[in-house]
Amino acid sequence: MPLPLRTVHVALGERSYPIEIGTGNLPDAGRFLQTRRKVSHAVIITDANVEHRHAMTVAEGLSNADVLVDLLVVDPGEATKCAEVLEGLWNKLLDLGADRRTVITAVGGGVIGDLAGFVAASYARGLAFLQVPTTLLAQVDSSVGGKVGINLSGAKNMVGAFWQPMGVVIDTAVLDTLPAREYRSGLAEVVKYGVILDADFFAYLEQNIAGLNAREPEVLREIIAQSCRLKAQVVSKDEREETGLRAVLNYGHTFCHAFETLTGYGKLLHGEAVSIGMDCAARLAERMGRIDGELVDRQHKLLTALGLPTAVPDVDSEEVLRVMQRDKKVEHGKLRFVLPSRLGHVELVGNVHPDDVRAVL
Repeated sequence: MPLPLRTVHVALGERSYPIEIGTGNLPDAGRFLQTRRKVSHAVIITDANVEHRHAMTVAEGLSNADVLVDLLVVDPGEATKCAEVLEGLWNKLLDLGADRRTVITAVGGGVIGDLAGFVAASYARGLAFLQVPTTLLAQVDSSVGGKVGINLSGAKNMVGAFWQPMGVVIDTAVLDTLPAREYRSGLAEVVKYGVILDADFFAYLEQNIAGLNAREPEVLREIIAQSCRLKAQVVSKDEREETGLRAVLNYGHTFCHAFETLTGYGKLLHGEAVSIGMDCAARLAERMGRIDGELVDRQHKLLTALGLPTAVPDVDSEEVLRVMQRDKKVEHGKLRFVLPSRLGHVELVGNVHPDDVRAVL
């Protein structure tokens, strides 16, 4: 018997949209899209890993809903999120005769969602797009909130836009095909939500480690729905990072992005770098007297129990500090970090001394 669909609403006025969470609902993407608006042409952007596993299922569902479908396939991996690939996709859309009525459909992980979303935001001054995330990390984080963009060689996600999707379709069944390392990577962002916004949710994760590791559908639906709900609450209050509230979602990411940049995009999965970054951030908060060791230990134990790394990679601390200076949270040349003050609450903290960062590294 199929499990009932769950829906999370992202409240953004005229840009509001639903997130539909189910198990086995991937073939219904066409039905979902047509309930949002009348669509005649969709361009699916996916990668070679996902093309035959999931993108073709979405394409068939769209075709069954009387939508003309074109499929564009790029190489998998973080290196694809670059200006060269972006320009190639723009030109392919031109060849396909895409116009303002075309809907870009992103089927894949966070790289595809970010890249396809930026294609949608920039082509013909903006096309509608649908998110169909196929990794846990994308389902709970990158597909929600409208951040799209590409990397520069020296800084991750430095070129982009805020461009909300018309909706998000999440099927937990696709996670059965996800390699273990990719699956665990997504759990890091789930843990993040508990630390920054919801102590009860963090406790739920601690109590359901076995179900999380076994990918139990009911547990997955719960953590995805709750993660999306928590992110949606933040995004609805600070869509474009203007009040500082949305910065809380970057817990661990100042360390994370530096590690990703210095080790080369793709050597660490994003969630792995987030896990290491959160461990660093918690120890930094403890060193600064903001929290005691209990939170550091609980977070460390949960990350470890979920198979996530916490050891800092072999990088030079001065290089880490140099890369951190490019972080979007830097203000007047001063490092700022999202740090916990208690479980379920974090704050953006300025005037962090570089020596404290070195000590944590």
